Amino acid sequence: MESDGFAGLPQMSEADVMTKLLSQDEDRDQGEPDIASSIGEQMLHMDMPLLPRSVRARIRDVCSRISPSNAVVVGGGIGHLSAWLFDLWCSDQEIGGERGRRPSSFRIIEPGTRFGVIIDRLIRRFDAADWAQVISRGWQEVFAETSSSKASNISLPESALDSVLPMPIDLIVVDLPEEDRVAAASSAFDLVAPGGIVILLEPTVPTGDVGEIDPAGEATPAQIKVQSFNDWIDLVKSVNQSHSLGFAELSGGTLVALLKRQG
Repeated sequence: MESDGFAGLPQMSEADVMTKLLSQDEDRDQGEPDIASSIGEQMLHMDMPLLPRSVRARIRDVCSRISPSNAVVVGGGIGHLSAWLFDLWCSDQEIGGERGRRPSSFRIIEPGTRFGVIIDRLIRRFDAADWAQVISRGWQEVFAETSSSKASNISLPESALDSVLPMPIDLIVVDLPEEDRVAAASSAFDLVAPGGIVILLEPTVPTGDVGEIDPAGEATPAQIKVQSFNDWIDLVKSVNQSHSLGFAELSGGTLVALLKRQG
């Protein structure tokens, strides 16, 4: 089957699309941008977990190849990954003959209001307030309201919807802890438009015996991890049946892109 291409990628087989999408940009500096580096140092002082640098850089490279109309990061934290994307989209430096093509809208979902204030400062630092915004609410709440808006206005084009998130959404990057990541990726894939993608770090494979899970009892953290990974396998199987997905093995983990097929 031939892909129609999406978000600026040329027509090619779906396997080739995913390989190209997830490959490293050899023409781009793989070092950490200055502002992102400062945020990373703050996170280390705050004992906050960081996405591996190889993963952050590859997500930036993936986003450099597409032209999303509306983009979303789920799990803004204090703006570390978002700083990489702002650096890409706001940079005046020409790379490979093209500039980072910013989306019409960029929404960063971060329920922590204190973190939201920090992200808002980041947005102003990049002079992006006219197209970027932090939403200080949980992802599942934002997803539910956006889905409800779509369902209640089904006769309207998505671009005309007055929803929490500008529609149609072409790109969602999920940057959440493992226990929340799979559920968010599943709902995100339901929300992206045909031709859109969801990007996330693959959950780690559970190891060891976690004991029998009691449906009526409270699961242990290890059991929750097993349940989440089982949900991940189900999501991968479901996407693979009717859509496309690709994997990039990196030093910090496996980056996954879920592509919703056109039509």
